[in-house]
Amino acid sequence: MKLARAIHFDESDQRIFASPARTGEWCISGGFEFSDWTEGDLTGKARQAFANGWFGLETGGRVTFVAVTAMEPGERETLSRLLAQHFVTYYGAPSEEAAMPVADEELSQMVALCDDHDPNTLLTVSRELTDAGVREAYRVIAPQDAGLDQFAIHGSLDEG
Repeated sequence: MKLARAIHFDESDQRIFASPARTGEWCISGGFEFSDWTEGDLTGKARQAFANGWFGLETGGRVTFVAVTAMEPGERETLSRLLAQHFVTYYGAPSEEAAMPVADEELSQMVALCDDHDPNTLLTVSRELTDAGVREAYRVIAPQDAGLDQFAIHGSLDEG
């Protein structure tokens, strides 16, 4: 089973999101946050979160890029409970148990998206408001298209 983790190539997410996700935390689309938004809500950093932010499950922060990676089976339930608790705390769900089916469905959607891709595939999300609600689209950057040499710092581990 695969899911996506937040990844940062530079410091830009620290500036563009009101609450940035932490590098390495598990992420989902998080489009539920915008389900009742209107054009009037799309200002400043909130607009950036709406336009292209993935939702970090631990911090509730946003990130521009996520990388597909393997997830241990036991982590799925922990992440569902974490998201269910978020629904209780921020969206008024009556209890974690009542929120679990919705949390499980949100995770299932992200697992389905990630399972179609190789590990280290990068994903971006873009959203727009339509008359029917929020429309999401995903961009896939295959690992061979985004070589680590473009981002990694190279050097020698030799002392001398």
